[in-house]
Amino acid sequence: MPVSMYQISVPVFVQLLSALSHVIGKAEDHVRAKKLDEAFLLNMRLYPDMYPFVLQVQQCCSHAERICATLAGVPPLALPKNEKSFAELRASIAKTIAFLNSFTPKQFEDTEDRIVKNGQREFAGRILLLHRTLPHFYFHCTTAYDILRHCGVPLIKHDFIGIPPEFMDNPEELKKWTSDP
Repeated sequence: MPVSMYQISVPVFVQLLSALSHVIGKAEDHVRAKKLDEAFLLNMRLYPDMYPFVLQVQQCCSHAERICATLAGVPPLALPKNEKSFAELRASIAKTIAFLNSFTPKQFEDTEDRIVKNGQREFAGRILLLHRTLPHFYFHCTTAYDILRHCGVPLIKHDFIGIPPEFMDNPEELKKWTSDP
């Protein structure tokens, strides 16, 4: 059975955004335990010319919601991108996940070859998703994780990977997914 554009977008975005929300929760705990200034982590960058943590998270949400809206032919969510706390970032992630979960596989049918706009450029849907949006999305998720890990937040690889949405209500698959190899 072929994999659909829906399967390679919405569940992937939901999995990684859910994991990112969990990672931010661990950062909140770390800030409280170490009595740190939350703003320090929110504005931390890996290098001066890179986006700070807060913008990395905003980009994760933006890439996910824009491509899904574009493929489904609906207006994007267009979050305000003015978060100033971990709680506000988690709220934006939750809104993005709710938006993504509102899509159905039918809305993504026949989008592989449909020409869609990305700014002034036009691409086939599959090219835009697989070769532009997903790499950008993974880059920003990874960089957000790396910033927090670099700053001492106790994270492990599984925190980054998260749990596939289809395993959340399946205890047997969830146990296999979360057990050590």
